[in-house]
Amino acid sequence: TWEWALPVPVLQVARGQKVTSLTACLVDQSLRLDCRHENSTTSPIQYEFSITREKKKHVIFGTMGVPEHSYRSRTNFTSKYNIKVLYLSSFTTKDEGMYTCELQLSGQPTTTSSKNVSVLR
Repeated sequence: TWEWALPVPVLQVARGQKVTSLTACLVDQSLRLDCRHENSTTSPIQYEFSITREKKKHVIFGTMGVPEHSYRSRTNFTSKYNIKVLYLSSFTTKDEGMYTCELQLSGQPTTTSSKNVSVLR
C-alpha cells in the first residue's frame, strides 16, 4: 500500500508551478508581462521570460537561461506568491514578437509549464 502513496507528492510538485495566464500591456513606453501561476509547493520555482522573433528565441530575464545583453539594462522584475511581473522599458516595434513565460521547479528540469502571448506595438 505504500507504493500507491509515493506518486501523490510528485503530482503535487508538478502542479505547483503551472502557468495559468500570461498577459501583456503597455504602461507608458514599457511592456508589462504578468505571468500568473499556481503555487502549491514550497520548492523554489525557476522562471524565464523570452521572446521569439524570426524563429529565434531570445532570453530576456530569468533564472533558467542567460539573458541577452541587449535586454539587461531594460528589465525590471517583481515576484509575489503567484505572479511574476516583468517590465521591458523603451518598448518599440523591434520588440514585437511572441513572448513566453516558462516555469520549472528546481531540480526537476523535465517538468516545465509555459504560456505565450503575441505582442504588437
